[in-house]
Amino acid sequence: MGKATGFLELDRKDRGYDAPAERLKHYREFIVPHDEASLKGQASRCMNCGIPYCHNGCPVNNQIPDWNHLVYESDWREALDNLHSTNNFPEFTGRVCPAPCEAACTLNIVDQPVTIKSIECAIVDKGWKEGWIEPQVPAKKTGKSVAVVGSGPAGMAAAQQLARAGHSVTVFEKSDRVGGLLRYGIPDFKMEKHLINRRLVQMMAEGVDFRTSVEVGVTVSVDSLKENFDAVVLSGGAEDPRPIGIPGFELPGVRFAMEFLTQQNKRVAGDDEIRAAPRGSLTATGKHVVVIGGGDTGSDCVGTSNRQGALSVTQLEIMPRPPEKEDKALTWPNWPLKLRTSSSHEEGVTREFAVLTKRVVGQNDVTGLECVRVEWVDGKMQEVPGSEFVIKADLILLAMGFVGPRKQGLLEQAGVDLDARGNVKGNTVDYKTSVDGIFACGDMRRGQSLVVWAIREGRQCARAVDEALMGVTELPR
Repeated sequence: MGKATGFLELDRKDRGYDAPAERLKHYREFIVPHDEASLKGQASRCMNCGIPYCHNGCPVNNQIPDWNHLVYESDWREALDNLHSTNNFPEFTGRVCPAPCEAACTLNIVDQPVTIKSIECAIVDKGWKEGWIEPQVPAKKTGKSVAVVGSGPAGMAAAQQLARAGHSVTVFEKSDRVGGLLRYGIPDFKMEKHLINRRLVQMMAEGVDFRTSVEVGVTVSVDSLKENFDAVVLSGGAEDPRPIGIPGFELPGVRFAMEFLTQQNKRVAGDDEIRAAPRGSLTATGKHVVVIGGGDTGSDCVGTSNRQGALSVTQLEIMPRPPEKEDKALTWPNWPLKLRTSSSHEEGVTREFAVLTKRVVGQNDVTGLECVRVEWVDGKMQEVPGSEFVIKADLILLAMGFVGPRKQGLLEQAGVDLDARGNVKGNTVDYKTSVDGIFACGDMRRGQSLVVWAIREGRQCARAVDEALMGVTELPR
């Protein structure tokens, strides 16, 4: 422990944001980072608990007290090495992870958790600035080859670990750029894409071959991968969106969130408008927008709509409004159910809870959305009599999550068993599917989840593949 009384002397102080009026003018990140003196102070608040619950809260099991201490001691290089020992891409999680580690922090019992996420991000950002992050080229090659299908965080983590173990790794990505939902699902104002690009440069130097605009199951068969590679890792996403299935959903103004977010990310990347929009250009400019779904994707739609110049933005959630504050005696150190207000919400939105959508209003296009308020009685949803209302809408964005990976093409050809939820069936010990030589990890195996869970599964899957190919492995879990 760097300073035994740090948590008594200093209050929690997290990173700040640019003012909403300023950040709404662009799509760049708007976090105001701490200076090193402030970071050392925040790191000194870590209590170095006898039982560090933050370890269990973090899916990749970051050694949080260790690198907090190293930051307090100004040993940034050692802190970076420690951080990278459990997390391949802390610059991603340091920006978009919801920080379950902070929910599990002992100081969160009194609502003063250590600013773990900010410190993590600062460590890796300093590492890049100082030139400490370099390719880790294996001393020798194994002669084995692995195909990784999908270049999101799970695929990137698996590919990097396998390449560092000495295998020849080829990553197949159906989109025109690498990154999966990191690239096209998360807005640039939350995570700029140059962060992905510099990791790609590192990984290519480590021997990873990236093949974009190649959809396995369409342009390349699964059988060809099995013939030409010693192992195949399925690391795609859970991309099958949850449908809404109400009258009028087929109108042009009802669109899935990923289509909306992907188009804007492509515009920011400089893509041609027509190339970026195969179904036609989709924007919220000058429109009354309704976002159905109260999660992170819905929040991203809110922030993007406001930046595009929407006239109004309303976000609907079918569940009741959560409490402002959790009951720590019941929830800590687990992830609590409570009201969460994102930076996008702070930029302007009307949030409605316990609302069920009934019908899309309009003839040739959307003009409104008919809704009714609901209540939950004995765990069952009931409509509140006489509570029907109509929201004015020109654009309705469906952000209700995903029901699993798409089955057409890749999974049909692979012939792998699926679990009861429609995900690829495989455990978290060996990550093997029902087909010999094919492994699965990330959202394709566990269903839609967090970036940090994808990185964990990619790392663990890489270890399993290495052990299956070589008989032994030195890769960490």
